[in-house]
Amino acid sequence: MILISLSAIAQVEQLSRFELVLSQADDNENFQVASLEEDGLLIYRKVEINNEDQLHLIKVDTSLQQSWQGYIGLAKNLTIAHIRLHDQVVYTLFKSSGFISGNFQLLATSVSNGNYHIYTIQNLIPFNPTELVITDKGALLGGYFNYRPLVLFFDFTTTRARVLPRFFNEPGELNQIKKNTDGTIDVVVCSKNYERKKSLWIRNYSAGGDLIKTTVLEPEDNKHLIFGRSAKMPNNEQVVAGVYGSRDSEYSRGIFVAEVNPAGEYKITYYNFGDLQNFFSYMKANRERRTKERIERRKIKGKKIRFSYRFMVHEVVPYGNQYLMLGEAFYPRYTYMSRDGSFGYYGNPMFRSDRIFDGYQYTHAVIIGFDESGKLIWDNSFEINDVKTFELQQFVKIAPDQDRITLLYLHNNLIRSKTIQGNQVLEGKSTDPMKARFDFDVVKERDTEKSKLDYWYPNHFFASGIQVVRNQNRESAFRKVFFINKLKYQ
Repeated sequence: MILISLSAIAQVEQLSRFELVLSQADDNENFQVASLEEDGLLIYRKVEINNEDQLHLIKVDTSLQQSWQGYIGLAKNLTIAHIRLHDQVVYTLFKSSGFISGNFQLLATSVSNGNYHIYTIQNLIPFNPTELVITDKGALLGGYFNYRPLVLFFDFTTTRARVLPRFFNEPGELNQIKKNTDGTIDVVVCSKNYERKKSLWIRNYSAGGDLIKTTVLEPEDNKHLIFGRSAKMPNNEQVVAGVYGSRDSEYSRGIFVAEVNPAGEYKITYYNFGDLQNFFSYMKANRERRTKERIERRKIKGKKIRFSYRFMVHEVVPYGNQYLMLGEAFYPRYTYMSRDGSFGYYGNPMFRSDRIFDGYQYTHAVIIGFDESGKLIWDNSFEINDVKTFELQQFVKIAPDQDRITLLYLHNNLIRSKTIQGNQVLEGKSTDPMKARFDFDVVKERDTEKSKLDYWYPNHFFASGIQVVRNQNRESAFRKVFFINKLKYQ
């Protein structure tokens, strides 16, 4: 009975592995992977051949067997900005190599055979595209101009681009461009209202870029809505979940959830980080106990509970008769470099210390379950160890099942996972090395770089990166490879 119980909890199985051996010439070429869902994966990289820039594409199916590959010529001085899948076509957006973009190029490649078409998007506004969404009628490029968010719509039929209405007005932050199942697009922008409080503007557009309606979520007194993400629920209600603060700052004090009906009426519920049962579970046991005791003392005395975190909300998704919110906490790290300076008035040497940004350090992921009215049902967390990145991105992914949810992420060739059921932990953190290709292959933690774990198709993930693999029983003692591992959740 014990053996059966333990095997039932095991959730992630590694099914197969794909490798491309890297030559010395390939060392500087960065392979990347995009999900084609049930059609497989697209491996891509930009290369230079005979002084010409080309895009190298390799399509593999869900068994990681190659279907086709090819090269597509590119204009000079372009870099890959985004890649998206829509209706069996992969769209790759290219921008100028400099930070300020001129015209864009959009490459549309057929998943089935690699046939392609290139669109040139005329652009007179110097901006860097941070978002790309594809609809049946066009492409939406989101970014900033002069600290003001904008969304450019490129029409596939007329091959003309225009800025969507209601932008360029005020400084703000582009939180999300979300394609809904009904074909419409929601654009979520954080900006200050007339009372100078951060609020959320949710603008709903048709697939052709026409404005349908605008909903403005305004916070209660002494609160700011810092960041939010939107999701449409099966009952046609809209949910917006994010973080709020008590002042105009990037540090948040807690989570908010807004239920928005089709008429634009909404109700916002706020949850302080101190109100969550498992928010501090990532801490060591003694520190967590002291933190919770401090919270209880302040509650008894009627004092406010204040915690400040940098927190990014990544996903808001339906889950049975609930919906889930997944986010990650992090903080910026700095190093200090002392430099010899000049001499002071009395001849004493003066030294200067320069602060240098050294990446974002992640602490933990938080997952919360809400009911249809926005009431918090449960919360849980997952400690993130040793992860530091210079670009904010989502590390922890979720694998939901009917009666349990597995949280997992990849770091240094190790798959780290945790299985929960509401507030309860069914299986604590487990660590499993990535499966190698051959018997006696050995990969050390320090020999893995640029690794990531991402969603593929239902119940499946893929892991990719670059590794140095050692094997004393084969002709080559070691090899440097770009790898893809197929993982199944069950």
